[in-house]
Amino acid sequence: MSEKIFISPSKYVQGRDTLDKSGEYISGYGKTAMVIADKTVWDIAATRVAGSLKEHDLHVIEVMFEGEASSKEIERISEQANKENVDIIVGVGGGKTLDTAKGVRDSVEGAACAVIPTTASTDAPTSALSVIYSDKGVFERYRFYTKNPDLVLLDTAIIAAAPPHFLAAGIADALATWVEARASLEARGTTMAGGQATIASKAIAEKCEQTLFEYGLLAYESNKRQVVSYALEQIVEANTLLSGLGFESAGLALAHAVHNGFTVLDGDIHKKSHGEKVAFGILTQLAYEARDKEEINRYISLLQQLHLPTTFEDLHIKDLDRDELKKVAETALQEGESSHNMASVPTVDDVVDAMIAADQYSIAYRENN
Repeated sequence: MSEKIFISPSKYVQGRDTLDKSGEYISGYGKTAMVIADKTVWDIAATRVAGSLKEHDLHVIEVMFEGEASSKEIERISEQANKENVDIIVGVGGGKTLDTAKGVRDSVEGAACAVIPTTASTDAPTSALSVIYSDKGVFERYRFYTKNPDLVLLDTAIIAAAPPHFLAAGIADALATWVEARASLEARGTTMAGGQATIASKAIAEKCEQTLFEYGLLAYESNKRQVVSYALEQIVEANTLLSGLGFESAGLALAHAVHNGFTVLDGDIHKKSHGEKVAFGILTQLAYEARDKEEINRYISLLQQLHLPTTFEDLHIKDLDRDELKKVAETALQEGESSHNMASVPTVDDVVDAMIAADQYSIAYRENN
């Protein structure tokens, strides 16, 4: 048996109006900060972050993220960071911006990294890896780093002001945490941290699951009114910290592999977010594992109440034939994918059958409820 490994960011900060304290938390890491954000996020949050950094006597370099967490984008920004002698990389925004910031930090020797999510839509912020896509948005690989971010900072007032579908997508991504960790634990699979799961990571993954079912719908309703309720705070933490630590140190399995498989398809499925595609991956894994009706319906119920995709039609892939679904399955099962953490690694036909079963279970549930 390989070693148990648990990894995490050095510091996690969450609360209302923490953007305006970002300088306080980041200033100890260096003197020149590069702030990376896309155009929308510069207007919503990054300008406030840059202002707070300047108030704490940091030299700030502002960079526009161009939309894809690709090797080319990471190289472009890294080149500028090295030219400007940057010693702090600050990513502000969604998962792809944050993954890019982590990639840039890895290319700038000795630099610190702070990530500031503006939504709670993925569990990317805390991890020591980036999901790398092609310039056209097709999944290519995971890129692993020797260190997690130094700081993860979330402003729950900003997250409460974001459209609720972002929070819902994060709940879907986080719902996969225990489903996949359980499978990986049963198989004694290797986690993204590079070893066996710890007792701590298992406990975190289980608590993530419990929190999502207890507070997910309440947080979603709070988000509709843009209020920072207790439930919203619980779900922001579950989506970000608990899911982040859980997926990385307890193990991924089939659900995220199916998500990665979807990236090879053309069409409107690419309008769906990471979490929305993971939602269907969860149901596919549960179907493959032959979980009972009560358990599967519990997930379908929550996902449907959050208006998340549970059918092929929801994902805009209703008209795909079996051969096209096989392409998804083949990608999900390629060497190095997390699907190999299943106790019994499925075949291509197993995955296709599980996807079709998940679609039909969801259609039946919707018709009967």
